[in-house]
Parts: sequence; C-alpha cells; structure tokens
Amino acid sequence: MSIWHGSTTPEFLTERGKATLPGHLGIRITEIGPDYLRATMPVAAHTHQPYGVLHGGASVALAETVGSVAAMLCVDTEKLMCLGQEINANHLRAMSTGLVTATARPFHIGARSHVWGIEIRDEEGRLVCVSRLTMAIVERRAKP
Repeated sequence: MSIWHGSTTPEFLTERGKATLPGHLGIRITEIGPDYLRATMPVAAHTHQPYGVLHGGASVALAETVGSVAAMLCVDTEKLMCLGQEINANHLRAMSTGLVTATARPFHIGARSHVWGIEIRDEEGRLVCVSRLTMAIVERRAKP
C-alpha cells in the first residue's frame, strides 16, 4: 500500500529542485517506491571537503532533501508545508569518487510531525551515512 498523497514522477521532483541547493549538488530523485523515496548525488570536487572525500554536510543535504521531499509527498501541499525540524547523521565510510544513493523510509507519519530514516550507500551497497530527520507539518498561512 502506498503512503503517498497523489502522484508525481522522479523527473518532475528533480526538475523542481534544479535551481536550489539540490540542483547545485547534482541531487536527482530516481525512484518512488510504495513506502520509500530514493535519490542520488555524485561524489566529486563540488561535494568534497578539503581532504578530497565526501563532505559530511553534502551527505546531510542529500539526506534532508530526500526526507523532505518524501514528507511533502505524504501531505496535501495546498494546505500543509513540511519544514525540517531536526536532523542527525552518522558518517560511516569515506568516499572520493562515484555516486551515493539515499533511501528515505518513514519511522512515523503523523498529522503534525514525520520522522524519516535515511540510508546513504555507495555503488557497491555499502553504508556511507545513516540519518534521522524530523519534519514539522504546519498549515500554510494565507498570503497577505
């Protein structure tokens, strides 16, 4: 059974973030499963820290992107907004090149908050980073 509210495509979601941070990092939404959302990000100079490996902040940006988009897909966006409230990450493996894949799955989807677990893996399926994201679900305010 799908957890999503409505339907969309990975291509639309990727294009929507093209001019924002996800686009600058090369993040692409690649798959919408029945209870997960998946995205990729290249590991290259623009996502490195000074030692030439994947920057922890880039991993966190990937985790927050895929978790935030997933949360948004679970609500009526005409009435509600999903805002990041807290994120943590454990960086487990260094990478210098390649592609990482993040998969977000819900721990909790409530009326006022969501908690998402995000695993980031390398091209061989090894865990690079694990993250937990809490999203606040708030009503959209009328524009003045």
